[in-house]
Amino acid sequence: MIKTIALIVVAAVFAPAPSSPSSAMFNNTLMPPEAWAPQDAADSLYRLAREALSKGDYSRSAELFNRVVERFPSSTYAGESLYYYAFSLYRVGGTEKLKSARQALARLSAKYPAVAKRGDATTLTTRVCGELARGGDEQCAAEVTKSARSIDAKSSEGRSSTASTGCPNENDDDDERVAALNALLQMDADRALPILTKVLERRDPCSASLRRKAVFLVSQKRNEKTAELLLSIAKNDPDQEVREQAVFWLSQVPDERAVDMLEQILRTSKDEGLQNKALFALSQHRSARGSSILREFAMRDRASEALRGQAIYWLGLRSSPDNNEFLRGLYGKLNSDDLKDKLLLSMSQRRGQGNEKWLMDVALNAHETIELRKKALFWAGQSGVGLDEIIPLYSRINDREMKDQVIFVLSQRSSPAAVDKLLAIAKTDKDPELRKKALFWLGQSRDPRVQQFLLDLINR
Repeated sequence: MIKTIALIVVAAVFAPAPSSPSSAMFNNTLMPPEAWAPQDAADSLYRLAREALSKGDYSRSAELFNRVVERFPSSTYAGESLYYYAFSLYRVGGTEKLKSARQALARLSAKYPAVAKRGDATTLTTRVCGELARGGDEQCAAEVTKSARSIDAKSSEGRSSTASTGCPNENDDDDERVAALNALLQMDADRALPILTKVLERRDPCSASLRRKAVFLVSQKRNEKTAELLLSIAKNDPDQEVREQAVFWLSQVPDERAVDMLEQILRTSKDEGLQNKALFALSQHRSARGSSILREFAMRDRASEALRGQAIYWLGLRSSPDNNEFLRGLYGKLNSDDLKDKLLLSMSQRRGQGNEKWLMDVALNAHETIELRKKALFWAGQSGVGLDEIIPLYSRINDREMKDQVIFVLSQRSSPAAVDKLLAIAKTDKDPELRKKALFWLGQSRDPRVQQFLLDLINR
């Protein structure tokens, strides 16, 4: 049996690595229609412009599309070319190019209204103005404000990916309404927040996706109203995702009142999804009160185990001596193995505070369940416990499952000393099952001694 396993292991060791499939390449550039009028005098120039755009050479495509418009204003290609001239300039960027793009889009509306009526032409205008507004263009800032305020009046017609339902998707930047909200990101808080507040007050069926976008934008406008507005959203919005996003973004608001609001959610909300987000948000606040609230929640017997486990996990990620002592003391008070498991993981994240030894003590505690002892040993190994502590452990314990776990922990260490111990187990242990386990894990090693050992074993 041992020889059979050795042959399988050798095959795995010497098997060639599978080749990785090549990554697929995607071209996300908005592409013009293919040339459709071969008899048109501008046909060949339009084709060249389209080719340059497809290659991402926006400066070249802008130049060529502009030639179509300037040389052949009566061409059937002129309207499309003017639009893609503006689009190419937008992709090049910079104040002067953006101003030229804006002028081109204004000409498009005047000379080629059929093309300008398309939803993406309006969206492009909003994007261009949004960029210019960020650079201080007051006229564009006013237009962006007007566009955002008129979201309620927009019809559901257009070429967005959500045209079939009329409802926008917050990730669809080609939707005119989403583009208008995105443009608000460039505006100052005093101008943007009243508009975003109006969007967040909407309750019509199609507004949920716009509110999801708006709550993110609110979080980026840091003033004294931000925390209060986010809390109001977290409490009152009918959409679960909007509420949870509001709580998440409270974690990014450097306002002590946000901590009070998050504590209030933990104390009063019955929504576990919302409470989960509040726990995370508290873990991100640098306030000492954040840790204190997490510690209190971790001890709350009436809270769900899943949420208490999250509180324990987040405490483990905060490098505080108070948290360290709290978690060690909490372990013995827990009646749930699942929570103890979470706490072991949490302690393994806190290196350099004596937790490696603490985990080893749990692993050797005969009063703990075998599964918890095995997990404590695993996390101790992952935390960097020295091999001088792990290797002697194999001879000190009698339980086969624990010995098996020691073998596994040794297999995770790329050290000659760990390989030496595994070789010794594979050669001399009286338990054939443990010898087979050691042999299996040796097969994963790149140590040249292992290959020779396997060959010698096969040829014995």
